[in-house]
Amino acid sequence: MKHNELIIEENEFELLKKIINSPQKKTDNVYKQSVRRLENELKSAKILKNEEMPADIVRINSSITVKIEPNLIRDFKIVFPEKSNITQNKLSILSPMALALYGYSVNDEISWQFPSGINKIKILKVQ
Repeated sequence: MKHNELIIEENEFELLKKIINSPQKKTDNVYKQSVRRLENELKSAKILKNEEMPADIVRINSSITVKIEPNLIRDFKIVFPEKSNITQNKLSILSPMALALYGYSVNDEISWQFPSGINKIKILKVQ
């Protein structure tokens, strides 16, 4: 982990806490696992003001490029649920992929449970 901890902007942190506590989509096991893991990571996350945020941290509205093992490169943008559109590569912050990457930075590698199983992901670029 590049910054040695998960880094989250304070307003997005409050929003994520609300999302985690909302009753929607709680029946899907992969979603529940992703939310639980994010919830645990939020407990030790470093919370910063917007102007203090490093530019390479994955946030809401970040456009990112990732490498999914073994060698699949994907580009997408993390958005609020109502703006998600898979055909436009816009992933909801509530999707397992977005939850997995949120708060991490360029060159971080994450292993995460997806519907297809555990995948290893490396963040190549954040804008």
